[in-house]
Amino acid sequence: MQKTKRIYLAGPEVFFPAEEHQAIVAEKKRLLRNAGFEGADPLDTALEFSDEEAKHERGHRIYQANRELMDSCDAIIANLTPFRGISADPGTVFEVGYMIGQGKPAFGFTLDSRLYQQRAGATCQDELGHTIEDFEMSDNLMIEGGIRESGGQLFVAQQSGEHRFFSAEMFNRCVRALAHT
Repeated sequence: MQKTKRIYLAGPEVFFPAEEHQAIVAEKKRLLRNAGFEGADPLDTALEFSDEEAKHERGHRIYQANRELMDSCDAIIANLTPFRGISADPGTVFEVGYMIGQGKPAFGFTLDSRLYQQRAGATCQDELGHTIEDFEMSDNLMIEGGIRESGGQLFVAQQSGEHRFFSAEMFNRCVRALAHT
């Protein structure tokens, strides 16, 4: 009997209010189940913290738990919609790179249809004179290049989703593409 493939769910949703996060994750997991996959959300880890534990140590334990969760997964689907800036959430980008580094396929989506350079001011240089990359990609070339080389795909929405940071349609595109790998 073939083991159900586990898919790591990366994205800024972990920072949303609990009810909002849970609703989005429930939809992601439902879409994955319908395709024969199992979703693994970073907040699925059951960590408890004591009042005496330093925040720094809590952060390291969260990192370790999420890394172990990624190790148990076969692929990643990442929400790469810009979050708190012109690019994807940096933790999400790390998770994509980590999974790619393990030879696992990465899929992603963004609800911002603008190219990276457009989001950075639509110029060749920033106010400090530093070059802004212009490769007509949705985000930094290392993110898109890694996804592509992993055998995955990045999907770009042409219209907004049901939530500022989530679209079931875009997520389901990732799921369908994953099913064909």
